[in-house]
Amino acid sequence: MSINRVWHQANSSRFHKGHCNFREYNGTSMNQDIELRHLRYFVAVAEELHFGRAANRLHLAQPPLSQQIRKLEDIVGYALFTRTSRAVKLTSAGEVFLERARRTLRKVQEDVEEAQSIGRGEVGFLRVGFIGSSMLTSLPGMLGRYRRQYPNVNLQLSEFHTSGIIQQLLDDAMDVGVLRDSGPTDGLVVEPLFSEPFVWVLPSHHSLAKRKTLSGSELRDEPFVMPPLIASRRAYDKLISLCDACGFQPQVVQVAPQWLTILRLVGAGIGVSVAPACVQRIATPDVICRNVQGAETRSDIEIAYRKGEDRAIVKAFCDLARSLLSNAAK
Repeated sequence: MSINRVWHQANSSRFHKGHCNFREYNGTSMNQDIELRHLRYFVAVAEELHFGRAANRLHLAQPPLSQQIRKLEDIVGYALFTRTSRAVKLTSAGEVFLERARRTLRKVQEDVEEAQSIGRGEVGFLRVGFIGSSMLTSLPGMLGRYRRQYPNVNLQLSEFHTSGIIQQLLDDAMDVGVLRDSGPTDGLVVEPLFSEPFVWVLPSHHSLAKRKTLSGSELRDEPFVMPPLIASRRAYDKLISLCDACGFQPQVVQVAPQWLTILRLVGAGIGVSVAPACVQRIATPDVICRNVQGAETRSDIEIAYRKGEDRAIVKAFCDLARSLLSNAAK
């Protein structure tokens, strides 16, 4: 049997417990295994062509090294070295075996490094959902930092309402979600990252536009433009509670799914609104934002993932989000 046939049998076997098994040899079952250490020992001797120098390189005594090389030759069934009192040389089989041994050791090292990268969360596919208003916070900067820090992760970003992100997480169609005011959800871990106050949003020509702070009671008779209840029940309830605290229920005349749309409708004079403070970043000259006087209610940006989630790639993303977004809010 040629050395190429022997090596093909070795490469077609699976590594287990650090072994590379030859399952067949000359049609019979073999009881001996080639171990990775045998390949390392062989490569060292082949490169040094001197058992003493190879033993020093491997931090071994020479007799055990010679014994292991002979054992390897017994398993292969062919001499890999010719030995004289003056020199050690590779046989023809040994020259081919050296090429394959180096390739195998290199491949094993690459596999180990890949496994380590996966274990550190540096490689893989990560699906992250986010709400549109989170793009008005420090989240984009955090995502950019993540992309630079983990360039080998295939990061897929998708925009949803909070309710949509929750459903995607529960359906295993998403790995991590960045939500607003979702609150506890069965099957998910939901962690607050930071909070922000609310502001009143008025047309710039409104009679109260010159006031820096509004209690809200002055707006009781105003028509309101609001986000839809379906986007997030808890977020919607927070908006309503701010009006309740001022002694009135808002008269909602228009619903719009995006804050940019809401601000444009307010600017057009359709009504007023109440929004998370981050919307001030997209406020156009036809709207003004004013602090909510005496309000304790705040809007929470949260991160969510499935209970029992233990993948390093998810942990690495959440750790970075906690670190950067929590600090940015301070």
